[in-house]
Amino acid sequence: MFVICGAGITGLTIARELLRRGVSDILILEKERGVGRHASGRNSGVLHAGIYYSPDSLKARFAVEGNRLMKEYVREKGLPIRETGKVVVARSPREVEVLYELKRRADASKSRAEIIDETTLREIEPHARTCGKALYTPLTAVVDPISILRALVEDLRASGRVEIRFGERCMGFGNGKIITEQGRYPFDFFINAAGAHADRIAHAFSLARDFLILPFKGTYRRLRDEKSHLVRGNIYPVPDIRTPFLGVHFTRGVDGTVYVGPTAFPALGREHYGLFPESVGEAISILYRDAVMFFKNPAFRYNALMEIRRYIPGFFYRDASRLVEGLERGDLLASRKVGIRPQLVNWKKKELVMDFLVIRDGNTLHILNAISPAFTTSLAFARWVVDEFIPT
Repeated sequence: MFVICGAGITGLTIARELLRRGVSDILILEKERGVGRHASGRNSGVLHAGIYYSPDSLKARFAVEGNRLMKEYVREKGLPIRETGKVVVARSPREVEVLYELKRRADASKSRAEIIDETTLREIEPHARTCGKALYTPLTAVVDPISILRALVEDLRASGRVEIRFGERCMGFGNGKIITEQGRYPFDFFINAAGAHADRIAHAFSLARDFLILPFKGTYRRLRDEKSHLVRGNIYPVPDIRTPFLGVHFTRGVDGTVYVGPTAFPALGREHYGLFPESVGEAISILYRDAVMFFKNPAFRYNALMEIRRYIPGFFYRDASRLVEGLERGDLLASRKVGIRPQLVNWKKKELVMDFLVIRDGNTLHILNAISPAFTTSLAFARWVVDEFIPT
């Protein structure tokens, strides 16, 4: 019996890959009553092109292949997709230098990216602003994450070899069994794909004690319909490559809505989508970690100060208007779209973990820091995980 904790994109694609290898007895335990309640269903839907990541990282290794495989799956299932590419624009001459570093990373990942001038940029995104040069990545696309998750669940159940139990929170491990609120489940091999709670599950197995989740809240605004023509596809700023955050950007979704965001401000809980945190105790613990990181890590401190300002509408508008011409303050409307990025921190080093982390211990496997571009990489990453770590 293979038991997987978590029915997000990581858990579902690993289960799918196990089926492809002939595994016939798989149980997926998911604490929510349906799919897509958290990061896998609340992300921007962007299939990334592998331009941001250090060439020696797992993110870089699997982004391009994952992009291709996900597009194939979406087309096979007849699911919505918008293939418009993406431009990364510079706001200053200094940022133009970073464009060339992104081009180098794209080349190392065997992605497709080219430095373009302002004339070519106008042909792709007529209203995008830049400082002389921009980067164009044609592989970037936008999909509907929820429809993909539902299709995967349908495929897995249709196989007759996978059982998915919703409403089953993995609480821990004892006597060779996974403990949930509903019962105890023996396993031959256990896979921890619990997303924002993956560190807690790993700790229950006495693993990854130096690693903790530090959640960041991503809020969005929506471009009013009358101004949606300002964005054809995806317009991104040059990011601070010292951090895993990409900055406030414009994305046209599969339904045509243009979202602006997200912010990346430290959240007060792993599921802190609303005004108040779900647990006062956890909020206090996270505030302590945030304070320590603020004083110990310069990149974290810089990001936190920038994000605080983005909660002020005027500063958010200023950042957005530096990317797109013709934007007025009243064009950015409130949106209910919000997500949590469960960022892993190496607490011993007081550093943000920049890559996926996979830990195998006996007959258990723990996947930590499965954050962006985890949705993009998922199908390719799942193949590698099964090849390298899981006996089938």
